[in-house]
Amino acid sequence: MTHEPKQSRKIAEGGEPPERRRELLATAAEVFAAMGYNATTVRRIADEAGMLAGSLYYHFDSKESMLDEILSTFLDELWAGYDAVLTADLGPRETIEALVTESFREIDRHRAAVAIYQKESRHLSGRPRFRYLAESQRKFEQAWLGTLERGVADRAFRADLDVRLTYRFVRDTVWVAASWYRPGGQHSPEEIARQYLSMVLDGIAVRE
Repeated sequence: MTHEPKQSRKIAEGGEPPERRRELLATAAEVFAAMGYNATTVRRIADEAGMLAGSLYYHFDSKESMLDEILSTFLDELWAGYDAVLTADLGPRETIEALVTESFREIDRHRAAVAIYQKESRHLSGRPRFRYLAESQRKFEQAWLGTLERGVADRAFRADLDVRLTYRFVRDTVWVAASWYRPGGQHSPEEIARQYLSMVLDGIAVRE
């Protein structure tokens, strides 16, 4: 998924190194995730970044620009990974496994952005600047439902499977992990994905 260049990115030329810009966005993402977009002020972000509020405007023209860049960067990376999976000619089960694994990798890379997306996307998608959020959600649903339907048709999944209910269960089960996951923890994103997939695809009861 690609987006038009963001207005906020024009300020990068002649400014501080890109690393500083990424640090500011990471700080803003954590504040947005913790406090919510509406409750967050530019002053609060600046305080967390250890700078004056006026200095933050040197890098970004508004908190909306910051949020836009946080979410679009996350979704661009998510869809780069998803599209690679969906074009890899994998079987339905292998596609589900790869999508779940890629999802946990994105939570590892963009935990705060995922939390923001979950909390804010519904009301943000009504704004022209964030219209791509609704587009991404439609594409996301089509990818998962299409894979599940293909799995039922190919007899990789049960014939009585309610694909829409399954999609919602897997979606919510995976992405809610952003509320507790912390990068650098005991388990890698790949290990967490493996455990989730074992429960989703094979269940938790002992087989007789």
